[in-house]
Amino acid sequence: MEEPITRRRSLARLGGLLVAAAGGNALLAGGAAGGNKAVETRAVQCVLTPELTEGPYYIAGEQLRRDVRDGHRGTPLSLRLSVLDASTCRPIKGAAVDIWHADAAGDYSGFGGGGSRTFLRGIQKTDRNGLAVFTTIYPGWYRGRAVHIHVKVHVGGSVVHTGQLFFPDALTQAVYKSAPYSSRGNPDTPNASDSIFVNGGKRSLLALKKQGAGYVGTIAMGVHK
Repeated sequence: MEEPITRRRSLARLGGLLVAAAGGNALLAGGAAGGNKAVETRAVQCVLTPELTEGPYYIAGEQLRRDVRDGHRGTPLSLRLSVLDASTCRPIKGAAVDIWHADAAGDYSGFGGGGSRTFLRGIQKTDRNGLAVFTTIYPGWYRGRAVHIHVKVHVGGSVVHTGQLFFPDALTQAVYKSAPYSSRGNPDTPNASDSIFVNGGKRSLLALKKQGAGYVGTIAMGVHK
């Protein structure tokens, strides 16, 4: 079971403290959005993203690449992750965004039944708009956890954010009606019962939009560099 981190991650206790006003995720002009109406209506421009645990499945030195699927089947998911300076609301260019998540069977690469050390792991650098884009699949689930993606943000060689990205339960249930997810059924842990989600995950929900046979997931992460 993963436990919330507590060191510098005491930022989580600030619960996504606003730089400008009250609750939600960050919003960039480039269109990466997530969270509540205050953000979506631009009443709030940027917030500090809550820190969440790294978990036990991190592998350092992942490949610099956009497509992390390595042939693993699943509903297509394009991730558009924006990084901005929570103090100024400006995009951060050249940040290294590091993601990793379970496959449709609930396995992580490099652990247990995961086999290779590379699938569904990768790093992308943000462009001048602070945007990093990944091609992946909708994550699978494993016992005791809600569906999620792990993320780290590195700026200038230092880790400035460790977090997890979550999915709406209703969308997960819809996606899991199709193969290869359908053979496992729905997760045993919804967001509200997840020990990590309850410590700030609501502000780390991806905004998801249907695109062809899959989805585009967007969020902007306010960090202190």
